Amino acid sequence: MKHVLLLAAVSCLSACAWGPGMQMDEDAFRERYAGMADAGADGAYEIVPIDASLISHQLEERRQARPAPLVDPLARVATDYDYRVTPHDVLSVIVWDHPELTIPAGEFRSAEATGHPVAADGTMFYPHVGNIPVAGKTLREIRELLTQRLASVIEKPQLDVRVVGFRGQKVQVTGEVVAPGTLPVTDVPLRVQDAIAQAKGFSTEADLRAVTLSRGGTTFTLDLQALYEQGDVSQNWLLQDGDIVNVADRSRNKVFVLGEVRKPSSRVMVKGRMTLAEAIGDTEGFDPLTSNPGRVYVIRGSFDRPFIFKLDAKSPDALLLATQFQLQPRDVVFVSAHDLTRWNRIIQQIQPTVQLLWQAVDIGDRTIIIDNP
Repeated sequence: MKHVLLLAAVSCLSACAWGPGMQMDEDAFRERYAGMADAGADGAYEIVPIDASLISHQLEERRQARPAPLVDPLARVATDYDYRVTPHDVLSVIVWDHPELTIPAGEFRSAEATGHPVAADGTMFYPHVGNIPVAGKTLREIRELLTQRLASVIEKPQLDVRVVGFRGQKVQVTGEVVAPGTLPVTDVPLRVQDAIAQAKGFSTEADLRAVTLSRGGTTFTLDLQALYEQGDVSQNWLLQDGDIVNVADRSRNKVFVLGEVRKPSSRVMVKGRMTLAEAIGDTEGFDPLTSNPGRVYVIRGSFDRPFIFKLDAKSPDALLLATQFQLQPRDVVFVSAHDLTRWNRIIQQIQPTVQLLWQAVDIGDRTIIIDNP
């Protein structure tokens, strides 16, 4: 029995892979994805070292991958914007020198309450004129129409037409804003940034890079972070009736830091940006007793097509590379355990069993001695 226990102990010395916990077996990884048709074509299925050449290559890729400016479908409309009246709007008509045609708002009555509502069929009633079609017309066109109709009653009428109740056209602002709700489209051009400002701005969980605009069954993604930081006005589209602006939350922009760090956890990327050094620092750094800084991995992509990067951080100056290596949402940062750590964990696992067996052998030996003095 003693020989069996000794043989088991010797076997464990060369079997650190038996240790509990996760570990990165590079040989097993290469064997698993060997023979892939496109292996190595773009770095997939390979373990790529994080060095100065990789950092330079990624910087160049980011420069070349800058998206082309978007094209606002309503850009021409925004250039010469002119509000067109729609059903359910309320108009105010003032005829100069003819107060009998103008109902005063008074101290306790708003202009909207005393105005002329546009019916669902797009018409509006006005004295001496009757029902006239106004939906789809600009204020100037309505003013000209009323002037022509009142000319038979009033000599050289002078009048002004204004919208005092914008009820017909609306957009919705939803998601991670302080005050989600419905906003009217008025005679002032309403853009995405204006709508978010009227909703009292972004909440703390907003992802500025993922603002979606739904229009007519089609969804567009706008990057308002590029608008604020780079002045990319092509992201600030003009809104129209029926648009839905949704601000996504940033919970999808997470990286996961696991393994031998002091505080394994998931970290939310600030404004969609985080470096490898920041991710490690946010988890309070490497565990000085159990970690192997020479084997820090960044795992990206899917199980069917993984991208793995390796940083050798045994020397502190290698962390300068980590400060420039940009992570992407859903990346997994894994810090391997030291070989001695895995061995100690094996010992901790088998120690109770070995002690039990040793005690059994010792009791057996004592029994034999007693029986055969």
